[in-house]
Amino acid sequence: MLSRIREDIRTVFAEDPAARTMWEVLTCYPGLHAIWLHRVAHFLWQRGLFFFGRLISHFSRWLTGIEVHPGARIGRRFFVDHGMGVVIGETAEIGDDVLMYQGVVLGGTSLEKTKRHPTIGNKVVVGTGATILGPIAVGDGAKIGAGSVVIKPVPPGATIVGVPGRMAGAAREQKPGADLEHGKLPDPVLRTLSEALDRQSLLEERVRELEETLLQVKPVAESKLSPACEAAIRQALKGVLDPEVGINIVDLGMIREIVLNGRGVEVRMVLCPGCSLAAHLIEQVRRKVSSVVGDEPVEVVLLDEPWDCTEAASRLAMEVRA
Repeated sequence: MLSRIREDIRTVFAEDPAARTMWEVLTCYPGLHAIWLHRVAHFLWQRGLFFFGRLISHFSRWLTGIEVHPGARIGRRFFVDHGMGVVIGETAEIGDDVLMYQGVVLGGTSLEKTKRHPTIGNKVVVGTGATILGPIAVGDGAKIGAGSVVIKPVPPGATIVGVPGRMAGAAREQKPGADLEHGKLPDPVLRTLSEALDRQSLLEERVRELEETLLQVKPVAESKLSPACEAAIRQALKGVLDPEVGINIVDLGMIREIVLNGRGVEVRMVLCPGCSLAAHLIEQVRRKVSSVVGDEPVEVVLLDEPWDCTEAASRLAMEVRA
């Protein structure tokens, strides 16, 4: 017990540069008090003393402003900086070396008495005012930006920002200690707009070239698309971005095949199950292909294949980093 207390105090000094003296840490850090009181409440909760566990949890909330359900499972060296307004639900699980700031909510999305709160991995940083909802997993080393609302699983090492939370850039190597540079998190919206403007400039430069070669690559009487025609179509489709991850659908691998079906050009692609932007993406694909093949009919066929855009984006990011 004493070794855990000493470990908690060392964690405060390691995670908060404002900590000066042992007496200051023992008396003026509500995050530390909340963890100690939670251990007592959790001990009682596990032994069926639910009322007394909730009573200590309620007293801790009144004393520290941090509400931790006594049923929550919290690992070692967990530190809540400032902490006012933090809410951690009953079935939440938090790993080791997690750093959390004020206003964070680990909330549930179900009324059933099942696992309904998030599972936070090791060495995760959760920024001020972030909300993580539902029985989702946040991978080891992930970083949740301030004010983000996370409703989907987070891959290990990823950075999540925005409402709803989206992955901002590739997973990065973990640094020793906590990375407190929250003001330097990438902006996926700005990155998407920048890429779109860059591609627009490239397309404008190639308009004359495409107009001159359109008759040569246009699939009028061929039984099979020429390599030049397919390459031109795929290049045009790189201008269609998946809003979920901010990456073009060609690099994500959503375009499986481009063929002639006897009526015109057929584009076979995959989408995430239940994708709310399916109609938008299909229309964008149809327009991009029509800009290359002219008056030829264009059909977009969705293949019945299991596919996850988040997993594909993570795999692409790892390939780029390698």
